Amino acid sequence: TTETLICSDSNLSLMILETASKKRKRHIGVGDDENGCDRFTICQKLWETVQMNTEVIQDQLNKKVLDSLAEFIKKPGLACSSDVWRQRGSEIPTAALMLGVNVPDHAMTFRSLCNLLQDSVTPFVVSVHAKECAAVKLLIQKVLEQLMGRGVSVDEEQEDDTALLQKTQCTISALCQWYKTKCTQVSPKRKENLAKNDLPVVVIFKDFEAFNSQVLQDFILICSRYTQELPFVFIFGIATSPSAIQHRLPHSVSSLLCIEVFHSLSCTQHLASVFDKLILNSQFPFKLSSRVIQVLVGIFLYHDFSVQNFVKGLQFSMLEHFNSQPLSVLCCQKHEALLSAKILSKQNVERIRHLPSFMRYVETQEPQEQVRLLTNDEHVKVTSFYSTIVHIRELHVSCIEKNLWETEEYDSALQLLRILAKDELVAALRSCAEILKSANTKRMQNVLQQLEDFLGRLEALQGVSSEDSSGNGVVSAKMEYQRTDLFQLQKTLLEKESRRTKRMNPFEVLRSQVIDFIDSLVREYLTPAEFQPLNEVCYYSSSGVLRQRLNVTPRTSIQAALTHPFYYLKNESLKTNTGTISSAAPDLCIVYKLHLECGRLINLYDWLEAYVTVMSAAEDQDTNSEECGKFDSLKHARFIQAVSEMEFLGFVKSTKQKTDHVARLTWGGC
Repeated sequence: TTETLICSDSNLSLMILETASKKRKRHIGVGDDENGCDRFTICQKLWETVQMNTEVIQDQLNKKVLDSLAEFIKKPGLACSSDVWRQRGSEIPTAALMLGVNVPDHAMTFRSLCNLLQDSVTPFVVSVHAKECAAVKLLIQKVLEQLMGRGVSVDEEQEDDTALLQKTQCTISALCQWYKTKCTQVSPKRKENLAKNDLPVVVIFKDFEAFNSQVLQDFILICSRYTQELPFVFIFGIATSPSAIQHRLPHSVSSLLCIEVFHSLSCTQHLASVFDKLILNSQFPFKLSSRVIQVLVGIFLYHDFSVQNFVKGLQFSMLEHFNSQPLSVLCCQKHEALLSAKILSKQNVERIRHLPSFMRYVETQEPQEQVRLLTNDEHVKVTSFYSTIVHIRELHVSCIEKNLWETEEYDSALQLLRILAKDELVAALRSCAEILKSANTKRMQNVLQQLEDFLGRLEALQGVSSEDSSGNGVVSAKMEYQRTDLFQLQKTLLEKESRRTKRMNPFEVLRSQVIDFIDSLVREYLTPAEFQPLNEVCYYSSSGVLRQRLNVTPRTSIQAALTHPFYYLKNESLKTNTGTISSAAPDLCIVYKLHLECGRLINLYDWLEAYVTVMSAAEDQDTNSEECGKFDSLKHARFIQAVSEMEFLGFVKSTKQKTDHVARLTWGGC
């Protein structure tokens, strides 16, 4: 949540976070009804399914580039793609891995890469972050600690009790001695897949652009002096473009590297795979409404291009849905479980009757059916519920926003069907029939039977040429070899079209019937999800809540907490009228409200006096007495701490214009 952004030096921030956490626990409501435990279990299983499938999808998409990297590292003597140009002795094989700007997704890619290299190439794999390596000494220390200080074992059967390195021993020469010792312990099966006997030492720079240029230059220069003793291989994780290497490293340093560029798949292809294999998968019961999908895709496109954050939004939607919708327990149940007394209890049946979608469904039924749906619980269970739930699961994302048959794309598709030849139409209908064979409902089986009847009638047609069946024959044998103008061609085509409308051959009549049949299926089955009965069970549609949680504005949340602490701390004494300041509020809230009354520059002494005046009211001092307005060292210290917290949160900063003033940085309240 946004409150975590202000959890640093502020006591109020800690209290806000703790109170908000307790508030969330009180409102989880998992155990408030009889389905609470079942909803929690289902949500937990779906959460794990999403996480596991996402990792599997990313591993599949990255398999090609990761395998290429592994082959590159196995043959460091051929670091460049050309077999003619081999690297020189002082050059370090370097892979520039282009991962894109979706930085949150890089962690999973690097984790898969490290596991692959350690399992199939070399046990000596190190990954470093820029924030951990502000100096070259820290970078070398980090590399040596990961290799030597964590009990690195070359073979699974061996154990290494090496203690953590002392900082004075963190040198590349010490690493050389350790490496020679380790290589003598390597089993032959570790080396059989390598082009040379030496196991490479792979150093992965996860965020290459974030590293200090001087640190990188010094580290590369040092490592280049040990290339005969240590077979270093570098992997640069780059988010922008290969030119980042030229910008970060001068030619004298980059010439020491033999660089080959590897490209991973784009984040848009990754997101498309997640949609196809997870969200649009009929085996995944949880669905998103069109507005929720628009919010998630909008955050993806306009913020970070992160598929991992998109999946987190999906998981949050799932958590919110199962928490707020008691009937969500039904979306993952099979037919037999739905008919059980526990799942479809009398309470749940009543909840179904109160759903807006179910009430709209009842209004469309005959009067006798309406009475049965509203009074007979068993009729609700057996007749309408199961088939409706299954029908909702099969809706496609392109149909959940509006009526599909009102779109221009649908009209274009129908026009294309109207000009298909016999063979093309038969092939299209066969594809539809193959898809419908996997359906297990009676309604879909009836549709399949009608489709097969049309196929039989089309195949039984005799004497229909491809030219006649397509309806797009040549304009005229007479005009085929003549030069005609546009007007004459248009006139001829219109005459031909008028003749076709007057008399249709048997194929055209049957083709028209097939198109009308398909159109009726689309209008009957592909209606938007919000018009389907019980769509609330499977579909999460609270896009406003999702946008508020994921697309947050930290400044607004912080200002709201400081302006109205009562809503976070739930303390009755903090309730105040508009424009007043409660003396019982935390120091940070008092100082924040006082600074709103100031201009661009704030006099610290005047600010302190105003703070002491408010605090004196809390001590029941007479505002007209001499003691009021005086402050002791404790109040002074509390004020200084509050101002420091204001500066940390970004509301004020020191200024050189006046030494006893601070500059205000924000304008406009909550």
